[in-house]
Amino acid sequence: MLTSRAKLIRLIAFDVDGIMTDGGLYYSDSGEEFKRFNSQDGHGLKMLRASGVEIALITGRTSRCVAARAENLGIAHVYQGVENKLEVMVGLLDKLKLPRDAAAYMGDDVVDLPAMLRVGLAISVPDAPQVVRDRAHYVTRRDGGQGAVREACELLMSAQGTLDTQLAPYLA
Repeated sequence: MLTSRAKLIRLIAFDVDGIMTDGGLYYSDSGEEFKRFNSQDGHGLKMLRASGVEIALITGRTSRCVAARAENLGIAHVYQGVENKLEVMVGLLDKLKLPRDAAAYMGDDVVDLPAMLRVGLAISVPDAPQVVRDRAHYVTRRDGGQGAVREACELLMSAQGTLDTQLAPYLA
C-alpha cells in the first residue's frame, strides 16, 4: 500500500520547522533567526528533484534563511508566512495540474493535518504529536532535521525505481 502510494507522487511539499530542521527556534541577541538544516537532506532533495518530482516548502513562519536554503537547493515553490497550508497545497496542485493522489505532504504538527489528510501520501516524523503520527501513511525512523527528509526522498525514489539511477554517479 505504501509503495503503491509512493509510486504516484509527482509533488512533495514539506513543512520546514520540525521537518527540515530540528524544530528549534534560535535567535541571536540582535533578534536574527537561525535554523540548522541537514546537508544529507539537501542532497536527497536534489536527487528527488532530478528524478522528476517537484519539491515545495510550505511554512507558517517567514525566514530569510529558508529562502536562502530553498535557493541553494533549486526549490522553486516556496511559500512562507502561510496560515492555511491546505489552501496553498490545493493551489499548487491546480497550478501544476496534478491530482491529489500525485502529491505528498510531510509535516509534524496539527497545523499540517489539513494538507496531510488531502494528499495521496502523508509523511511525518517520530516526535510529532500522536494525533499527527496516527494520520500519517508513513512515519520516518529519523527525526526532523536529522535525516527524515532524506529518508522520505529515498522512499519515493525507491518506490518509483529512480534511486539506483540517482546513486549511480557516486558508485562508479
